[in-house]
Amino acid sequence: MRPGDKAPGRSGGPRLLVIAGVSSGVGKTTITLGLLEAFRRRRLVAQAFKVGPDFIDPGLHAVVSGRPSYSLDGWMCSPDHVRETVARRAAGADVALVEGVMGCFDGFDGKSEDGSTAQIAKWLGAPVVLVVDAGALARSAGAIVLGFERFDAALGLAAVIFNRVGGERHARWLADALEGACRAVPVGFLPRREDLRLAERHLGLVTGAEAVVTPALRDALARAIEEHVDLDRLLALAAPVDTRRHGRVTRSGGRRGGAAPRSARPRPKRVRLGVARDRAFQFYYPENLDRLRAAGADLIFWSPTEDATLPEVDGLYIGGGYPELYARELADNAGMREAVRRFAAANRPVYAECGGLMYLAATLEDAAGVRHPMVGILPAAVRMRTGRLTLAYSEVELTADAPLGSAGTVARGHEFHCSALDPVPAAVPRVYRLRQHHGTGGRAEGYLVGRTLMSYVHLHFGSAPGVADALVAACAL
Repeated sequence: MRPGDKAPGRSGGPRLLVIAGVSSGVGKTTITLGLLEAFRRRRLVAQAFKVGPDFIDPGLHAVVSGRPSYSLDGWMCSPDHVRETVARRAAGADVALVEGVMGCFDGFDGKSEDGSTAQIAKWLGAPVVLVVDAGALARSAGAIVLGFERFDAALGLAAVIFNRVGGERHARWLADALEGACRAVPVGFLPRREDLRLAERHLGLVTGAEAVVTPALRDALARAIEEHVDLDRLLALAAPVDTRRHGRVTRSGGRRGGAAPRSARPRPKRVRLGVARDRAFQFYYPENLDRLRAAGADLIFWSPTEDATLPEVDGLYIGGGYPELYARELADNAGMREAVRRFAAANRPVYAECGGLMYLAATLEDAAGVRHPMVGILPAAVRMRTGRLTLAYSEVELTADAPLGSAGTVARGHEFHCSALDPVPAAVPRVYRLRQHHGTGGRAEGYLVGRTLMSYVHLHFGSAPGVADALVAACAL
């Protein structure tokens, strides 16, 4: 089939593949982006998903596919929630690609499969394409693939794509290493080329909002995939998505209980929720935004770096991102900082997580040690800690009523940051009991100043659907 040809009809509905890796850094994202672009050139509608709590890779997927990429996480959300998300979002697509996280079996800890790519693949009954970095391998690639097959026989390891291959002879040796030893079949490779690399920084890849996925990169990736990967065989290996699951799971289908079905509660009036979105703030789960819309919010996007003042809204949602990279622009926009401060002082609801907390702090000290004034709602400074990463799944329980719900509400999320918050005065209320994996007990977090809730935790609203309803209800007061 030529690149411009239309693929065979999808009478059986969308087809599904999981792109897993031997480890982090083997090229899962590069290959996923190349496949998305190659399928697009075949006039196929491709829907992307990402295993784990990541925001950056889904943003890159969206640039190429033109569709939001949804997160699938086996620790934050239930099996039914994951299956229903795929069924709902893949409906109407020709192919669904699920990019894995880290190594195929890596997740919550070293003993269970919670949070891993393997767990999601098995929940979905999806064939797995294993990405192997072959830059320093030849026949040993067979041993690696065989080990992955035998480690979990229930995993449907169907195919292998080799990355950073030195040439056709190297590719032939790699394929020969699998023949007769492994069930998985080699379906192609990407050559070792600098023009196929994605830019990185301290928290991972450079984001899609920063135009890292250029037309030239998309073209180079697609051409390399079309030349060296058997797309027809990949599509033949893909499994059908059971789109009949669409709509089966109620709005309380998260891992922890949630709100009652909408029919059991009066529909709130529609509200206008201001969502910070620009180069500095862009880390939002699409499902969080979808749930807010479904709960009655019209989302109004605004830029803390570029806009002169806030739009007319009933509440604010300030998500994560890279405020440390744009600290000077944020500080220089004194009019916006004052507008946010006045909005919060007027007792309007504000929910800020991670980068949003950093923006609402008193000051933000960047990696060069320069302090920049921020909004100042949270009376403490934030400092960048080069080389020290906080990365942890977190479960929060509200210990008092807050914009996200009443006391006792439980939700799950994760922390992912290289900054640290100076000690917050004891007079500032904490409304989260936060439990991190591998931790004991719980610590107080979730700073509440008036009706402004600030935390380092990125919450996935699918883990407790009631929080979206609660935030919208708070805006309606």
